[in-house]
Amino acid sequence: MTITEKILAQHAGKSRVSPGDKIWIEVDLLLTHDVCGPGTISIFKKEFGPESKVWDKEKIVIIPDHYIFTQDTHAKRNIEVLREFARQQHITHFYDVDSPRYKGVCHVALAEEKFTRPGQVLLGTDSHTCTSGAFGMFATGIGNTDAAFVMGTGRLWVRVPETLKYIINDTIPDYVMAKDVILHIIKDIGIAGATYKAMEFSGEAIRNMSREERMTLCNMVVEAGAKNGIIAPDKVTSDYFSADRDEFSEWQYEGDDEEYAGISEYSGTSFEPLVAEPYCPDNVIPAHQLNHIKLDQAYIGSCTGGKITDFLAAAKILKDKKVVIKTKGVPATMMVKETIEKQKLDGKSVYQILEEAGVEMGPPSCAACLGGPEDTFGRLQGSEVCISTTNRNFPGRMGSPDSKTYLASPLTVAASALTGKITDPREYL
Repeated sequence: MTITEKILAQHAGKSRVSPGDKIWIEVDLLLTHDVCGPGTISIFKKEFGPESKVWDKEKIVIIPDHYIFTQDTHAKRNIEVLREFARQQHITHFYDVDSPRYKGVCHVALAEEKFTRPGQVLLGTDSHTCTSGAFGMFATGIGNTDAAFVMGTGRLWVRVPETLKYIINDTIPDYVMAKDVILHIIKDIGIAGATYKAMEFSGEAIRNMSREERMTLCNMVVEAGAKNGIIAPDKVTSDYFSADRDEFSEWQYEGDDEEYAGISEYSGTSFEPLVAEPYCPDNVIPAHQLNHIKLDQAYIGSCTGGKITDFLAAAKILKDKKVVIKTKGVPATMMVKETIEKQKLDGKSVYQILEEAGVEMGPPSCAACLGGPEDTFGRLQGSEVCISTTNRNFPGRMGSPDSKTYLASPLTVAASALTGKITDPREYL
């Protein structure tokens, strides 16, 4: 079996499963947030009864992160619904935005809080829940109705996906980031190329990839239609959890070649800085071919591009320079913000380098990645053209439906902020 099949079989109490099997699985963790949480809660109360208790108050994680730093009355009501439910149900892991426990973007916060355990099943009411597959767990997004059922029972009926294996050999150049790698793959297979399939990543380049870069890789598999992304646990994983590697031995072995629906191999040396043009993540072109595109805004943030690694990459480009266009920076979480405030690069903190370069830093959240109310930090207005480290560039995704978003790595976004046009970061490295 593949690693995805092993995890699902174990959670179904079966010795073996195959692609296409319909099985009941036990869930280890359910995630929801302020956009989908109220809908899930409403369905839960309707179907199980207003006084019913959740299946396990320790296994539900609620993290408001999308529409939070806003005066919008509807957004504020959503937060209050979460607060009331968390109080009623005594939810242990509720990270209220107006409290010292506030975290930031849910997918990054889950990893910081060590919820992303190898071999476990995580279901979340957000399509980018697949981010956590970077730790060797089965993590996928589900709808509010399914989430309400899980909330009441701790179980869900699923179809076992086929697995596509991507082997990345050799070494990835220092001007290439995981964002470029996944954009390259999405370009090759298209936005429906992995529909309801698992995308498994392995090879020398993956073994040498940092935890956060692996998260970026798995984060965007859903842009190819995938059910989940996954990387077998290894030393990078066990070091992060400060655990004996043997804890992950059951899950670290990959399947035989004949068990995959397809196997693709790449050389890490073949990758280059890429950009996805509007309005689709598979509309991918090398950055150096787009230097005629003028920009109004650059944006560094989101679950895809707002981690410590992402800001460090941007700082390497921006150090001792000044941006020439409006540039926004939004740390994914409070921990990211606190870390880049302390982490030094040639004697200055990463945060200081960004601010001195002219980057306007906003509070940790999803911010403009999902558009949001008019007062959302970084939200695109009118016909603005933006280059962004986010994950989607559909019409209106970051605000105005007349705006245009180009997706790129933090290196490419930072380089472009210095010129006011799409720029290959090799010009600054």
